[in-house]
Amino acid sequence: MAEHRSLQRGALLDAARSLLSEGGASALTFPALAARTGLARSSVYEYFRSRGAVVEALCAVDFPLWAAEVEAAVAAADSPREQVAAYVRAQLALACDARHRAVVAISAMELDTAAREKIKAAHGGLFELIAEALRGLGHTDPRSAAALLQGVVDAAVRRALAGFADPAEIAATAVRIALDGVAGAVPGPVPGERHAVDGQEPGGAGA
Repeated sequence: MAEHRSLQRGALLDAARSLLSEGGASALTFPALAARTGLARSSVYEYFRSRGAVVEALCAVDFPLWAAEVEAAVAAADSPREQVAAYVRAQLALACDARHRAVVAISAMELDTAAREKIKAAHGGLFELIAEALRGLGHTDPRSAAALLQGVVDAAVRRALAGFADPAEIAATAVRIALDGVAGAVPGPVPGERHAVDGQEPGGAGA
């Protein structure tokens, strides 16, 4: 019986991910969950008392996985500058991956306190990791700098998902802003960025 309930709960969470990925927050309804899983609507309430409870459960499962992938990318970088670049690029790559669209949709929702706490707990280690990298770059208030850096990432994700430009171009711009600021006219090499394509330098024809 316990195994059956666990499987049904997992099926409901999978259905919730699909609905969020396909239609955003408005698509996540109990009638839609019931239709996707073949359960009666009343049966869905046996597993989750509200839509907020479904979102909270997704936060508890999916956000730690997201954070772990970003942490791994940051930890693999060799310097604070490269860690910041990895932090930006990894989040953009995950956001543009269809498998993680549900996480992106949840991030854009108005969440209750319980769901926010789940996300905060999942991101705690990641936040400290990037704050340490920013401290290594000389920031005297690395926690504030980390919050502002996340703002750059969030804006880049929104632009990439809206199709304003190629995600790789948006990632490169976001990394440059994160590392050199908007006034960095001719910044130094950006970790992870390709500097020549088919014999051409970025922004101009090859010699």
